[in-house]
Amino acid sequence: MKKLFILTLILTLSAKAFCQTDKDDIKKTINTMFNAMRKSDSTTLRSTFAKGLVFQSVATKKDGTTALNTESPDGFIKQVGTPHKEIYDERITYGDIKVDGPLASVWTPYKFYLGQQFSHCGVNFFQLMKTAEGWKIIYIVDTRRKDNCPE
Repeated sequence: MKKLFILTLILTLSAKAFCQTDKDDIKKTINTMFNAMRKSDSTTLRSTFAKGLVFQSVATKKDGTTALNTESPDGFIKQVGTPHKEIYDERITYGDIKVDGPLASVWTPYKFYLGQQFSHCGVNFFQLMKTAEGWKIIYIVDTRRKDNCPE
């Protein structure tokens, strides 16, 4: 009886270690987005986004000033889904992931390649919300540059 109790206790305490976490699900959503970009799959790409998604970039202009540019998510989805010669390959690493209930923020340094050719680098900052269908991206802001790339 004592062995059964100990075994039950161990299984109960270790069960969480075998379960997928919110952070795993968040990474899965972001990875699905980038895999859809690589495959030019606009349907899968769209499935990772929530309605009302906002796309922005923080850019340094030629005169040295900083500007916030807002982009159209529909334009991005169309661009990805339109046949193009080179694969859109954004290679990310995961930095900080924070979760508070149905809200998450994720920092991902990246390097972007058109096919095998390096294009630019920077950092993506994602905001996601947990929905009945899973984690959906609600906001992306990034930086873009050609040098001083994050590792």
